[in-house]
Amino acid sequence: MSANGLVIVFTGDGKGKTTAALGIALRAAGHKMYVSIVQFVKSQSTTGESRAAERLMPEVEIVSLGKGFVNCCGDQMPLDEHSRAAREALKMARQRMLSGSWDILVLDEINTAVSLGLIDVQDIISLIQEKPAKLHLLLTGRDAHPDVIAAADLVTEMRNIKHPYDRGIPAFQGIDF
Repeated sequence: MSANGLVIVFTGDGKGKTTAALGIALRAAGHKMYVSIVQFVKSQSTTGESRAAERLMPEVEIVSLGKGFVNCCGDQMPLDEHSRAAREALKMARQRMLSGSWDILVLDEINTAVSLGLIDVQDIISLIQEKPAKLHLLLTGRDAHPDVIAAADLVTEMRNIKHPYDRGIPAFQGIDF
């Protein structure tokens, strides 16, 4: 691992932000690096990635602290419940970041949590500023704030060109979850 870890942002309206972060986690596990993935919006579930992470432990862990989709797909939960969950995820992320136990910390859907108003962008900037030198910090989710983009070392925007959802094709196990 290099002397200084990177701040990496995967954003945009296209599919593949979390998938890109999971690809890095898989690659890192192959090098016996330790990866913690804290999910800010996604709730605990039996997705393929959570099942795979169980098989890759202790190198890879996924902690899902979100309450699911926000203002979408039949969500009935009050916004303050989503916000409380996002603040708990931020607290856990900071603990993991400062613990020295991890080589890579993925904050999945943190950009989405900011854009939805669940957490303040300044909390993310503070987290980036507090990042230990050797830690790689990955931030995923749509609508990355310009200040987060400015603070990052690498930013990739996934752009939606064509998606099966647009034709009414549902999500596929193993592809989408």
